[in-house]
This record gives sequence, structure tokens and C-alpha cells, in this order.
Amino acid sequence: MLFEWIKTKQIDKSYLIQNTTFQLPLSKYSFPPKLPSFEKSLTSKLSKSGRAWCIWTRLRPWYRGGPRGRRRTGRSEEEEKWVPVTKLGRLVREAKIRSLEQIYLPSLPIKEYQIIDTLIGHKLKDEVMKIMPVQKQTRADQRTRFKAFVVVGDTDGHVGLGVKCSKEVATVIRGVIILAKLSVIPVRRGYWGNKIGRPHTVPCKVTGKCGSVTARMVPAPRGAGIVAARVPKKVLQFAGIDDVFKSSRGSTKTLGNFVKATFECLLKTYGFLTPDFWRETRFVKSPYQEYTDLLTAKPISKAVITEVDQDEP
Repeated sequence: MLFEWIKTKQIDKSYLIQNTTFQLPLSKYSFPPKLPSFEKSLTSKLSKSGRAWCIWTRLRPWYRGGPRGRRRTGRSEEEEKWVPVTKLGRLVREAKIRSLEQIYLPSLPIKEYQIIDTLIGHKLKDEVMKIMPVQKQTRADQRTRFKAFVVVGDTDGHVGLGVKCSKEVATVIRGVIILAKLSVIPVRRGYWGNKIGRPHTVPCKVTGKCGSVTARMVPAPRGAGIVAARVPKKVLQFAGIDDVFKSSRGSTKTLGNFVKATFECLLKTYGFLTPDFWRETRFVKSPYQEYTDLLTAKPISKAVITEVDQDEP
């Protein structure tokens, strides 16, 4: 093969390598690539053909259509084009359901995380509590994956916990945030003494357990703050609780069980029947019954007009 010497300082429109047919436009990529000093000293000792080949090996990825790797489209476009696949998602998109309480009251399952984003996405915060490697022994070798714990909440009575394991860190974080949004629960708040102002603490003593960790929450007076460790304190802040006394026992250094026990405490706040709930329950229609006509209506299909040739008399 015949290689032509490339004069990088005098090239204006294209690089000519081996032939005039090998042209690399300068409009899409920035050329020439900057060579390190040790490569410059190395190429200066080679012949013209050898120097041309060294530069060609560095330009080959750009000549074949750009840097290697998958070309990924923006995620914002995909999120904007949300097409709900459940009845609940359709009602949320049509603005028939405007709050999470309309979903929790009839105990409707949330299967799409976009529902949470639509209703409380502007107030939702998330934090990665821990990312830890886990291993599985196979015949060939150990298989290492990453496990993540993420807490989401709006600091106004809604909190969620997600746990996921995957091969890559980026994938596990993206997936665990979705799982945390799907597991968002309502948190009941109450008072320590007189019912003055907004609710600020848990309504009663609650206990949660996961593994060997047992967590217990006790109502605290206004101004006491969150008396808890670092891990449960972040969960309680996301839940919107301002004052609480918390005690725990067991192996609390196992962060996964510790945060799960705290989450179970918050889950039980609505499971305790207090005199506030002794009033007669007025049953209302489920959103599926109330908007039956909207859910059963089929989308209007475009009419296809065909021209019919009429024979002239």
C-alpha cells in the first residue's frame, strides 16, 4: 500500500490517507487530534508511511462514524411521551385524579412510576443511602453485582424505599429510584399534646422490625427534633416528621435492615385505629366506577376516505 505523508499543519478541509477517496470532514469532529509529547518523539523517528499509519490508527474511530459506543437518545423525550398502560395512569393523565389520597383511599395499586412524577414529582427528593457489592459463587468464578438502597419523599407525608441489585452502578441507581417511587406510602402525623398548629410527630408509639433490627418511635414534644441515628433521621425528614424519639436494637450496622425497619414503622402509622377514625365511614365510588365511561371509550380512529370511480352515464 502507498501511504501519503499527512501535513497536519496545512490541512484545511480533509485528511488524505492512502488515497484521495479517504476524506474526513472537519465540520463534525475536531481535527487534528492532539498527540502526546512521547508520541510526537516516536513518530518523528519513523518513515513517512509509518507516521501516516500512526495518525490513521488514532483517526480510525472518527472516520467510521464517530467515537465508539451506543448512540443514546435523550431520556427527556421518552419521559414526555408517556403513554399510560393502566386505567389509573389514564385517569392521572386526563387530570381526573389530582392527589395521591384519591389513590390510597380505595387501595388502588400503582404500577407506573410516572403517576408519582405527575402528582408529586415537583416536590419529590431522593437520596442514595448505600451502594454495596454482593457476590455469588458460581462454578466458573464469583459473580459480583451492586445493591443499592434509595429513599424518596416530598417532606409532606409521603415516603418510599427502593432496593435493587444489578451488574452496573448506573443501572441499579436508575432502577432503584423507579422502585422507590412505586413504593411510596402515606405517613400519618399527629400531635404530642394539644392539637395546636400543624401535625409534627407520629400519632402514637409504633414498632417495626426487619431481621435482627427492631425500631421504635415515640411521639415527642414540639421543638425536640428528630432524636435518631443518621440513617433513620434522613427517612423521617423525607416523611415530613419534625419531632420524634426513636430507639433501636439489634445489628443496626446492617443498613439495609435498619432502613427497612424504619420504613415499616412509618407504614404502621395508619394501621392503628384511634378515636379520630371512629366516625361513620361514608363510602364513595372508586375512580374506576366514577369514570367508567372515560375508561371504556375507545379512541376515535381516523376515517379513511376512498374515492369511488363512478361511471358516467
